[in-house]
Amino acid sequence: MGLDMRPTGKSKPGFEERYKELSEIIQRKEKRGLSLADKLNARKKLSKEELFLALEWFRIQIKSYETIQAPRVGRDKEADNWLRQKYLETDKQLSETEFLRIHDGYYVIELAKEKDGLPVYHSLKGDANVFSGEFLKVCADLIGQDLVREARETKIATEALDYGRRLMKIADKIAREKKLLYLKDQREQPETNSEALESKLHIVFSLARWLIFYGERGHGVEVEFRIGKGGREPPFF
Repeated sequence: MGLDMRPTGKSKPGFEERYKELSEIIQRKEKRGLSLADKLNARKKLSKEELFLALEWFRIQIKSYETIQAPRVGRDKEADNWLRQKYLETDKQLSETEFLRIHDGYYVIELAKEKDGLPVYHSLKGDANVFSGEFLKVCADLIGQDLVREARETKIATEALDYGRRLMKIADKIAREKKLLYLKDQREQPETNSEALESKLHIVFSLARWLIFYGERGHGVEVEFRIGKGGREPPFF
């Protein structure tokens, strides 16, 4: 049970208006049922209209994986080597050649060069560049409940950038007062318990930096609730 924050794609140059139009159509459809992504993940059949929308939307989209410069299988040697190591962990029912073939084009996010796009507090259920909003639940005493709740809202790029900057401003102020500014550029989690000021401040700095990274590069943020057995949203939101 929790909340995942996923960077969205962005328009290729020259397709901005059409991309915006398609995004709005898709969002309206998602409010009435499963998202296109959910249907694809669940292998549910798309209608002809949904299929054409999805194909065009993906065709004119720059994925967040490209922005963080994640290497791809079949194109980058480091990605191929990474996948070969993964192959050694399988039952080897497929040959290595076939295993590489079916993963051709796969983005290896873990090897991305732009580390600010890879959150330390990443989702255990999503890709490595998905921020787990669940960590933010302990930070309400630092940033206020309103800013914590704001994490549950899907944002376009300018909104993600604004949210990140507001979080950064608060974190900077607290860090100066408490002489903890070193946490701003520290990637690794502090070796303190989750209730310690250092841990909470590091979470806020990390989320702010992640939002600013994607917002400045034209990517928005889509939220996705991971519902527990009771079918309810996380109580901290």
